[in-house]
Amino acid sequence: MGAAGSKLEKALGDQFPEGERYFGLENFGNTCYCNSVLQALYFCVPFREQLLEYYANNKSLADGEENLLTCLADLFSQISSQKKKTGVIAPKRFVQRLKKQNELFRSYMHQDAHEFLNFLLNELVDILVREAKSAAKHDQETSPPSEKAANGPNNGLPNGAKKEPLVTWVHKNFQGILTNETRCLRCETVTARDEIFFDLSLDIEQNSSITSCLKNFSSTETLNAEDKFFCDKCCSLQEAQKRMKIKKPPHVLVIHLKRFKYIEQLGRYKKLSYRVVFPLELKLSDTVEDADIEYSLFAVVVHVGSGPNHGHYVSLVKSHNHWLFFDDENVEMIDESAVQTFFGSSQEYSSNTDHGYILFYESIGSGDRN
Repeated sequence: MGAAGSKLEKALGDQFPEGERYFGLENFGNTCYCNSVLQALYFCVPFREQLLEYYANNKSLADGEENLLTCLADLFSQISSQKKKTGVIAPKRFVQRLKKQNELFRSYMHQDAHEFLNFLLNELVDILVREAKSAAKHDQETSPPSEKAANGPNNGLPNGAKKEPLVTWVHKNFQGILTNETRCLRCETVTARDEIFFDLSLDIEQNSSITSCLKNFSSTETLNAEDKFFCDKCCSLQEAQKRMKIKKPPHVLVIHLKRFKYIEQLGRYKKLSYRVVFPLELKLSDTVEDADIEYSLFAVVVHVGSGPNHGHYVSLVKSHNHWLFFDDENVEMIDESAVQTFFGSSQEYSSNTDHGYILFYESIGSGDRN
């Protein structure tokens, strides 16, 4: 990596960002799913800064019980405090802790980067909530348990919910709120239910774009026949119209493209290599407030391979206006125009199997995030 590292330093020359570090991560057999997500999170600057601040304020915790949060904070601190500008770090402690914590990641099978990201963010929230609760033990009003954030109906909070869950710095970066509106077609009553999310999982179509996938996500669906809706006002099952809207967009919008689809006829999952255009700048419209929110792409986790049960993960990251390509131990500069080679294939059978899988967008001009 020495040669590759010096090559990267030469490529950036005088433009090497002051105080920045570009380090590859060692792969322990099948941990590319983990490495690619960790690089995307490291270059999510507000998240990194808040994690390092947490680490600085809780140095004593390092001597206490080890958990995924302390291991991640320790890893990010190691990277950011390296004397060298480039190199390789082995995230051994973090990976060992991950495998200890969740048997899903123990095997040497191909793992899913999106499952890992979801597990990690929820785990960090749980740890922060537990710490806040034990710190406020003497207080009568301890915080309620954290809401598990994922795409799922069981996260619903009625609109009139009184108890607010504790908002951690992980929430402040990644949490958005969806509102699920159902309109009874008989009495016209609208029932709204809020759900929190850390990422949006979008169905994809061939030769489409993120904008069209988001439109489909928010499109109106009619509930009829065996899918009728129980209307509280009519006290009976009624035909209804249902739609999902983004009520509160997050600071960091994480979009998961559903590239792995279960095919009934085959009895297994298949990878969809569809071409889905993801822009460098994304306008989020059709939110509850109807105000357009602008986002800028700063990381892409890419799945390389033709099937769901094998392959490799790499990541593309934007740092100080330069695009970098992270492939485990290797880091190199790429041109911004190369990002479009990861949109997918417009034909089903193509030699290109490198497809954008998880997209990380940061809101532009959102002011102070703290």
